[in-house]
Amino acid sequence: MARYYFDLHNGEGPTRDEHGTELRSRADIPKEVARILLDVARDELPAGDRMTIAITVRDESGDPVTVASLVFSNEWLDVLG
Repeated sequence: MARYYFDLHNGEGPTRDEHGTELRSRADIPKEVARILLDVARDELPAGDRMTIAITVRDESGDPVTVASLVFSNEWLDVLG
């Protein structure tokens, strides 16, 4: 098992993961990223008409291995002019 760190970038600014999560393999990273993004989105959306939530994943040595993001965009179609 390897430890990976999932740093969150959202409307509140960057949050560095100091504890990490042990995963069986690198192939488990996308599942964990999706879980985190969906949890954060559930708590924070809709906070406005546009928002990006991103996760940067680091390995045990601190090197980034992947970045993933979720973009929310809402456009009102009935805006009064």
